[in-house]
Amino acid sequence: MFVKICGTTSEDDALLAVAMGADAVGFIFAPSPRQIAPQKAADIVKRLPSEIMTVGVFRNEAPQRVVEIVQAAGLRGAQLHGRESAEQATWVRRRIPWLMQAFAAGDARVSAAATWGADAILLDAPNPGSGQVFDWALASEVPGGQRLVIAGGLNPGNVAAAVAQTKPWGVDVVSGVEKTPGQKDPVKLRAFIAAARAAEPDDGWQPDSSGPYDWQEG
Repeated sequence: MFVKICGTTSEDDALLAVAMGADAVGFIFAPSPRQIAPQKAADIVKRLPSEIMTVGVFRNEAPQRVVEIVQAAGLRGAQLHGRESAEQATWVRRRIPWLMQAFAAGDARVSAAATWGADAILLDAPNPGSGQVFDWALASEVPGGQRLVIAGGLNPGNVAAAVAQTKPWGVDVVSGVEKTPGQKDPVKLRAFIAAARAAEPDDGWQPDSSGPYDWQEG
């Protein structure tokens, strides 16, 4: 189970997520209460273990700018969380090691998600970062063979149910493990990661190992 802790704004929270067992740490560069400057993210990334997936989150940003920030900050990947076209996503993916494309649950584009060329597809609530939960039955619209990451209102109390119903490759959380926007809660963080790990079924869906990039590889 791939566990991504997003909306990270401080070195302490990034190190805390890693210590609790997170696989990935996300930094939001789009307008948000959790927005972080690229240089600050770069300083944090330098302190993290090399095996941790570090992801920059962008919304309707120019593809060239996405690549510039990912490379300058030393990130291992990007998450496109807007209305980026398949052509824009593919252009970005050719220039960085790893890409996750986000779609709102129910978006008609989800059925063609494979054309975005991303390493993983994130399904989120229509209003990202709102703490709202979407109808998990909509996860069935993601084409088979895609690495599915579930987000949107997840917290320690419901992540097990989300995993059980959608059988995703991973989960992504922001507000569900916070004290206040941009500040993580250690108790919630530990509980969330433990619940997500415990919920993963032994016979759960596994991603296609022939993908272009494996986040577990150096």
